Amino acid sequence: MAQLVKKIKLQIPAGKATPAPPVGTVLGPAGINLQEFCTKYNDATKDKMGDILPVEISIMDDRTFSFVIKTPPTPFLIKKIGKIKKGSTKGKSEVVGTLTRAQLKEIAEIKLPDLNCYTIEEAMKIVEGTAINMGVEIVD
Repeated sequence: MAQLVKKIKLQIPAGKATPAPPVGTVLGPAGINLQEFCTKYNDATKDKMGDILPVEISIMDDRTFSFVIKTPPTPFLIKKIGKIKKGSTKGKSEVVGTLTRAQLKEIAEIKLPDLNCYTIEEAMKIVEGTAINMGVEIVD
């Protein structure tokens, strides 16, 4: 039975993993087949093209691997759904955009599996905190 040697976390655009840097630079020294990883990752994420997805790669001592794809980062979803170019450089004191409660709930529903909470209301509070710190105002 193969034993876990290393866990690596990366954020890779969906469907666009290549053996070139940054993927190759991080996974090359681990000794896994880069082309095999890229093919499997791209196949698993082709329906989410355009999103940046965190992936957790478990590498075994016999050079086999498995990976778990997480939900996109909260700031990425806030910018995408709120159609905001970038977050505020001054935090919550500078407003760069707005989100409605419905949009906030949509983001919370996407993020719920990866958040440390059980209800959609708790997830909405977590997402709202991130949005406010990015300079995004929540409107009803």
